Amino acid sequence: MILLYEHPLSPYAQKVKIALDEKDFGYETRVPDGIGVGGAQGEFAAASPQLEVPALIDGETTLFDSTIILEYIEDKWPDPALLPIDPAERALQRLIEDMLDTHFEAIIWGLGELHWFKRGKGDLVGKMERAAKEQIAAYHRWLEQQLGNAEWFAGDRFGWGDLSTAPYINGAAGFGYEPPQGSRLSDWLGRANGRASVASANAAAVAAMSGMENIAGAVDAGMFRREYRERRLEWIVKSGGLAIVEAGLQKDTIRFTPPPA
Repeated sequence: MILLYEHPLSPYAQKVKIALDEKDFGYETRVPDGIGVGGAQGEFAAASPQLEVPALIDGETTLFDSTIILEYIEDKWPDPALLPIDPAERALQRLIEDMLDTHFEAIIWGLGELHWFKRGKGDLVGKMERAAKEQIAAYHRWLEQQLGNAEWFAGDRFGWGDLSTAPYINGAAGFGYEPPQGSRLSDWLGRANGRASVASANAAAVAAMSGMENIAGAVDAGMFRREYRERRLEWIVKSGGLAIVEAGLQKDTIRFTPPPA
């Protein structure tokens, strides 16, 4: 049986779980000990050198990076297909995934820093929230353009683009930024959340959020530091949060992800 190291709140891990459920393939999930607090080790650390979820272990095969894992799943278990046959259409599905993974995810992560980890105060929070709202609305419009009048992003069949989009749109909705009611994207989200695979991943994420109200206190107490890196760091700075980074460095409550050992 496949072993998937994951965290319910990770949209990257949610993508993989949805794909495996759509393939109707059995797998076991584990949340790595010490994930996010600098204490991950053992089998998970060996499988994922950057200590990030998801990581997949299938016999002698160990993989990390959600896109690589999705490609492995599609190659090894091609039925039912998650990608269309036409090369241009396949490329579009991957483009949707990449846009969300590299840009939209940073917005959701930044909102988590504001809502859960209580970064910033007063006018700064309001400024960053307004930036997030505008950016999310722009991505909603872009996604609606990609969807067109189709039922799913690849046409009449749920697939790669859909499973790559649902975790992010649900994540934004969790912070109060839903697609406009009556829009094609809103209707699509209703259909996606009606699928058992998406509903399961989303329910696990909602359940995991129940303990997040105390997480800011754990950081302030020095129990662990948040990792600021790459596009996430870029989003914080570009959205006006440079002071958050500076304060975190002064208080030693943030760190920058180290290279693999």
